[in-house]
Amino acid sequence: MAGGGGGGGGPGKKARIEIIPLIDIIFFLLATFIMVSLSMTKNQGVQVALPTASTSVSQGDQQQMDKAVTLSVTDKGDVFFNKEKITVAQLPMKLQSYKATAKDPKVIINSDASADFKHVVGVLDEVRKLGIAKVGISTDKK
Repeated sequence: MAGGGGGGGGPGKKARIEIIPLIDIIFFLLATFIMVSLSMTKNQGVQVALPTASTSVSQGDQQQMDKAVTLSVTDKGDVFFNKEKITVAQLPMKLQSYKATAKDPKVIINSDASADFKHVVGVLDEVRKLGIAKVGISTDKK
């Protein structure tokens, strides 16, 4: 019995934690989470079939409208303030509170292509009555 260490992981052998593979795994996870978070888009409105227009702006230009309120009008005439269903009578109160808290109020009207035009005009009229000048209509690119 010479040495006292022997093979097979006896008392003379200490366990080591290899740091290089751990660093590789951490960087891989970090890169994955960054790519996933960059690919997420913020959708505040309700899903509707948008009308198409040839002058529609690209998704990159849409990023500046992130802090805007989305007013959605469905094909049945239902109105949504972001994702909250409201009535047209509640719309002025909601817009007034939004205008009071936002220093640069912006509104995006997100209407279904088959929605009755009178509902869209009614929502647009309520927005304009409160003096919100920055109003956009969301469309798909032709």
